[in-house]
Amino acid sequence: MVNITTVEKLGNLSTPEIKTQLLEIVRDKDSESLNSKVQFYQHQLLPYFSELSKRNPYPKPSQQVPLVLGVWKSIWSTIPFQDILPGRIREQSYQIFHDNGYYANIARFAPGQQTKFWQIFTSKLPAYDLMVLQKYAIQDEQWFIQNVGIFQELKNRNKPLTIVDAEDWFTRIFTTKLQEKTPEIDLQQEVNLDQMDRGTVKKFEKAYLAVSQLEHLYIDEDFRLVKSQREKNQRPSYTIAIRIL
Repeated sequence: MVNITTVEKLGNLSTPEIKTQLLEIVRDKDSESLNSKVQFYQHQLLPYFSELSKRNPYPKPSQQVPLVLGVWKSIWSTIPFQDILPGRIREQSYQIFHDNGYYANIARFAPGQQTKFWQIFTSKLPAYDLMVLQKYAIQDEQWFIQNVGIFQELKNRNKPLTIVDAEDWFTRIFTTKLQEKTPEIDLQQEVNLDQMDRGTVKKFEKAYLAVSQLEHLYIDEDFRLVKSQREKNQRPSYTIAIRIL
């Protein structure tokens, strides 16, 4: 249940104060299990999301497009796909919007990197970068998202994935893969599905074919609260993101 006292207190705070409190509450909690994060949202974060949604300075999606352009970092999220594979490095995970109607979620994965014990055995193994390339559009004042392609590259895990690297990769993929009007991208050719278990492969294939809806419960120049839903019968996901470029 929502703490009514908390709701009343939030109403007396300024918007910057609420945003600061929210970021502090979710600090170091993004690595928790999905079920824990869903419960955390329902019992702790919902009042903050609700209060900020009332104060959304740009409620119309058509107003929001110029604001999302650039590079963002997800601070906390209940999107299941983000951790479909092990070893995601959150400090090297980016969401990049370009003004051509495309955006990309790009992340470095280095299994075993999270603990010193496993680093001994995995330090010589390559990391891999994963990009989910998506197309966005505003239709009838609603965001519509379609997955265009999923791409993978093996990398030296000792060389971090920087914003510049991610931007360059995004631009290169767009230039080489999406210049035709109706590009056909083969998921099997771009991602090494043979090395994954069947359950993971099914999740990749389902995400690849999805047409999702997205809603900005709150957005300004540097802060976003996002509600997304891949299917009508699917539980909505919630994301807190901040601008980094």
